[in-house]
Amino acid sequence: MNFSFWMLIIVLAVAAFSIRVLGLFAGDTIRSSRFSWVLDDLPGLIVVALVASSLAGQSIGTWLAAAAALGVAYVTNHVIMTMCVGVAAYGVLVWIGL
Repeated sequence: MNFSFWMLIIVLAVAAFSIRVLGLFAGDTIRSSRFSWVLDDLPGLIVVALVASSLAGQSIGTWLAAAAALGVAYVTNHVIMTMCVGVAAYGVLVWIGL
């Protein structure tokens, strides 16, 4: 490996470390501000964003299975049951052709 590869590795390592350190400082700053409520809701918001982006462009069967999983999650608040019902609903909907 030549010098340019080593420099790239070092720059990327410093950038990755800097992002983590800046995240710690930003988190501490937000935690002590009036916007601290955002950090409490952040994990749920990230999950919703990931699910919404993965549903974009999917078939109606996928959306119906996601709606069934959402209903089970709302009623039971049980993660394993929500996953099982979502997968089962998707399997049934694919089997019937949706």
